[in-house]
Amino acid sequence: MTQSVGQFDYIIAGAGSAGCVLANRLSAGGRNTVLLLEAGGKDNNPWIHVPVGYFKTLHNPKTDWSYKTQPDPGLNGRSIDWPRGKTLGGSSSINGLLYIRGQHDDYNLWRQLGNAGWSYDDVLPYFIRSENQERGDSEYHGGDGPLSVSDMPVHRDVCKGLIDAAEEIGIPRNDDFNGAVQEGAGYFQLTARNGLRCSSAVAYLRPARKRDNLEIITHAHVEGLLFGDDTSREAKGISFSVKGRPHHATLKPGGEVILSAGAIGSPQVLQLSGIGPGELLQGLNIPVRHELQGVGGNLQDHLQIRMIYEVNVPTLNDEINNFFHRMLIGIQYVAARRGAMAMGASQVCIFCKTRPEMDNPDIQFHFQPLSADKPGVEMHPFSGITMSVCQLRPESRGRIDIVSPDPHVYPEIHPNYLSTTLDQETAVAGMRVSRQLTETKAMSRFIVEEKVPGAKAKSDAELLDMARNIAQTIYHPTSTCKMGSDPAAVVDERLRVHGVANLRVADASIMPTLVSGNTNAPAIMIAEKASDMILADQG
Repeated sequence: MTQSVGQFDYIIAGAGSAGCVLANRLSAGGRNTVLLLEAGGKDNNPWIHVPVGYFKTLHNPKTDWSYKTQPDPGLNGRSIDWPRGKTLGGSSSINGLLYIRGQHDDYNLWRQLGNAGWSYDDVLPYFIRSENQERGDSEYHGGDGPLSVSDMPVHRDVCKGLIDAAEEIGIPRNDDFNGAVQEGAGYFQLTARNGLRCSSAVAYLRPARKRDNLEIITHAHVEGLLFGDDTSREAKGISFSVKGRPHHATLKPGGEVILSAGAIGSPQVLQLSGIGPGELLQGLNIPVRHELQGVGGNLQDHLQIRMIYEVNVPTLNDEINNFFHRMLIGIQYVAARRGAMAMGASQVCIFCKTRPEMDNPDIQFHFQPLSADKPGVEMHPFSGITMSVCQLRPESRGRIDIVSPDPHVYPEIHPNYLSTTLDQETAVAGMRVSRQLTETKAMSRFIVEEKVPGAKAKSDAELLDMARNIAQTIYHPTSTCKMGSDPAAVVDERLRVHGVANLRVADASIMPTLVSGNTNAPAIMIAEKASDMILADQG
């Protein structure tokens, strides 16, 4: 028999970056009863809380869903890993801790697309509200929010060399990518404090989890939405399994289900519930409750091209590959929570333009004083650095589609990378900027040779082909339940699912267009704003 866990004002599916925010804000004050469901486990793996612990949590099936894409024509037929967090805090518990909001114009575009209340001036207060900025509050920053944001604790000569190299080719120094302007070169800030990761679960869920009106269930795999009858378009609750045992929860009058399962999970739940493209659902013998063509469509992601160089100074490769140095790193972290284990995934960030006539940067560099074939795997045996470059606003659009009515079967991921001329040209241009940086006086003194893609790739065609062979996701999937009023939109400007009552989506999947930078801070902002809208609509 299906076990009922009760009635709630709000049922939140997914305890990731957005879901933890919603659980905190909606349960505050004790007025509303809130159920938070998370398919993963508790965030008690110690590696989750160590900044460099993503090396242990990525590709770990206990903390990572370990998705893979379908073979992608844009990547010469390769299938690539798509890590997503499978624990309280979701991907904020396994990501690289990098705090970037995006460009002002990203949000102004959302407003221009018809989404009232989503301009930069509208969303800035929610970024500020969420932030506990180490540098204190200011016009652009908050000093007393839940999410700790701190400066990079480790600087290396090769990192300074790259910032100097950027200035040498006309890219200005920028010590605050989240302030007045984004363009420039400088150090990332991290969602960390005192040498520990500040995930969404740490920031928002930990202070709220003992509230009597908040119930948290882990290992709860959502199977679908509940409705009154076969033709109803009014959500009544949610069904889920806990370690194989069926459960359900229902809504109190006036309550809502909020999907915060991310760019893969949220469209999957909708499609499983009969909300999505009719042809897809009918082909799987799923009754079409409400046809919404956009569910699972409009998929956007940042594709990173990892250019690797051998250098003549020690890097983390040397330290991690040497047992004695590895022990020293561990001792330093245990004793003072400093050193290499307190680093984020990247140290230096560069936002720049591939063409001078552009209004805003169109590429971003993530620089690491280490190298590996991909994050989370063994370091190379030489002193290596990685200059990862990604296009900020790709034109390519992909899809997420379920392939079975079984909720435990992974959906198909079709990113459709590098499928437009602009995306191809920007990939090549970004690789050339990387080479330009390494040829400067400031940086060339460190470089021994370009290992990947290698000096043999010279022409645009050769560089594009290498990009197709080596590129990986930079873990920013978005936009599969996009906000808007056009036929492809899934939610309206208040994040209510079109045509279905008592149902919203609040996570990175609602982005109409991908923001120009890392997506964790924007996902948290979306949930902060969503919580205000939900409570305002409750009256």
